[in-house]
Amino acid sequence: MLLNNAYDVSLAYGGNAVSLRPSLRAATNLERLHNGFSGLLQRVQAFDLSTIRAIILCAATDKQEAKAFLAGMENAPLATIREVTTAPAFVLITALMTPVSNTQGEAAKAPSGSPVAWHDLFADLYKIATGWLGWTPAQAWDATLTEITGAFDGLLAKLKAIHGAADDDSSGTSTMTAEQRQENADAGLDPDFDRSALTKLKRNIVAAKEASL
Repeated sequence: MLLNNAYDVSLAYGGNAVSLRPSLRAATNLERLHNGFSGLLQRVQAFDLSTIRAIILCAATDKQEAKAFLAGMENAPLATIREVTTAPAFVLITALMTPVSNTQGEAAKAPSGSPVAWHDLFADLYKIATGWLGWTPAQAWDATLTEITGAFDGLLAKLKAIHGAADDDSSGTSTMTAEQRQENADAGLDPDFDRSALTKLKRNIVAAKEASL
């Protein structure tokens, strides 16, 4: 079971409250709402009510609470709606654009290249959550980017503790020995499990994130 994320954003008005989560689902849907985060931020800055509503409905941890919150604000003055909603919306979007990883420093070691599109990065995080981490699709979509990268860091730390740190292989060719394959088999892993490739994958994700900011 995933713990509640410390970066959930709460909104309250007139006895109604709703929590917004910077989940992978919210990141994926909101990034493409206006063809990128730049367009999304511009709409929030312009106080586009349809965009504010979409953000709340998309990121709400409880859809019924979101609907009740929005219904409760229907007759509120525009100035009040702006005051209550825009700052939390900016906080949420910022969280979606800055997933935290304990290994951001390793990005400097990654090879430079063209920035990776946000939707490709989010697709990679989904694959990591449902593949490497073994989460269900529902857990992956509901998890925050911080939870996914943090859990992935933990998995790497565990594998390194079991097998030792892997050296980089710039040639991209596997250099695994028979002893390493046997160690993988003894640990319940695929004998051809390539730890160096896993490390490079994580570095690429971190580098893609920083290049896209």
